[in-house]
Parts: sequence; C-alpha cells; structure tokens
Amino acid sequence: MTTWEYLTTPLLIHNTAAILNNWGKKGWELVQVVEGPEGGLVAYFKRPVDDGAAANTGLGAAAEAAKQFEEN
Repeated sequence: MTTWEYLTTPLLIHNTAAILNNWGKKGWELVQVVEGPEGGLVAYFKRPVDDGAAANTGLGAAAEAAKQFEEN
C-alpha cells in the first residue's frame, strides 16, 4: 500500500506557474486548488513516501513553502 505525505501552500496569482513548477520538480503532484478561508488560492499536493523515509519529511517542505510565501 502506498503511503502519502501532503503539502499545502498559498498560490500567489502573479506567480502561480512558477510555484506549481517548483513543487512539481521536487516530486509533488498537484491534487487540488481551492479558495482559502480568507480568500486567495491554496494548492494541495501529495507525493509517495519511501518506506525508509522519516515520518515527518513533509514538515521540511511545509517550512520551505512558508519561507517562499514570506519572500513574495
């Protein structure tokens, strides 16, 4: 059975393609884009977790997403 990890990140309307391409290059598959609770768009991604990977590998990706959002 495949085990998945998930990531959510805001999409900046002027930089949407770059954000999606960035996560795609890192192995994240876009699952859905929805309107966030306070407006704006939020992207939901998933990718399979390797059997030997740590359980919290998504935490590093989430921190990276937050950093990218703060920079823009």
